[in-house]
Amino acid sequence: MILYTNGDSHAAGAEAVNSYAFAEDDPRYWNLERRPHPDNLRVSWGPQLAELLKMAFHTDAESASSNHRILRTTREWLDRSNADPSQVFLIIQWSTWEREEWLIDGTYYQVNASGIDEVPEGYQEQYKNWIANLDWDDKTREWHKVIRDFSEELTAQGYKHIFFNGNNSFVDIPVAERYNYGTEYMGPYLTEETYDGWLRNQGYDTVITSNYHFGPAAHSAWTKHLLRYIVEHKLL
Repeated sequence: MILYTNGDSHAAGAEAVNSYAFAEDDPRYWNLERRPHPDNLRVSWGPQLAELLKMAFHTDAESASSNHRILRTTREWLDRSNADPSQVFLIIQWSTWEREEWLIDGTYYQVNASGIDEVPEGYQEQYKNWIANLDWDDKTREWHKVIRDFSEELTAQGYKHIFFNGNNSFVDIPVAERYNYGTEYMGPYLTEETYDGWLRNQGYDTVITSNYHFGPAAHSAWTKHLLRYIVEHKLL
């Protein structure tokens, strides 16, 4: 059986044991480009959980990833692998709602509202205007529906899966508009059940070089949290 994971830096293990978010930041691994740094990925929750579950492991997680990229690469892997749905277990960590993926001249760019993303010179004004006109509520509602549709898509295809949020929850979605995910989404409407929120409530601090990324001990704690969730709800 294969454990497949996807997400942003939280799933890639960015800065867990060194200061690198992307493998290419380390001269030894420039050929791996934007993939997770091997040393960081090794201690992250994905490989740890795969070992405990005695599963093969594959990830398409990438630091700074948008949800657009997470959806695209997950679908691409499922199509490419041609794996039996009964032999795949997916765990998807969703990124922040405002991030987008732009395809420019055959290259995918991940952009967010930080104002520091690198885009081709001819698109810099578009990037500035996009940030200026960004509507957080609209983005939250958009992804609330898109993620629900993707969950239904996976279920219809026979894939077992778990979703969880990295930093943002859907806490601002009115109760009357919320979905009943059953066990397929860990605390979608609870800020304290996001990856970041849960770890902070357990007393874990981020690594020194970042305000967002956690070290090996925190990844181990999240691994155990996921395992308890899987066992408690009999998901495998």
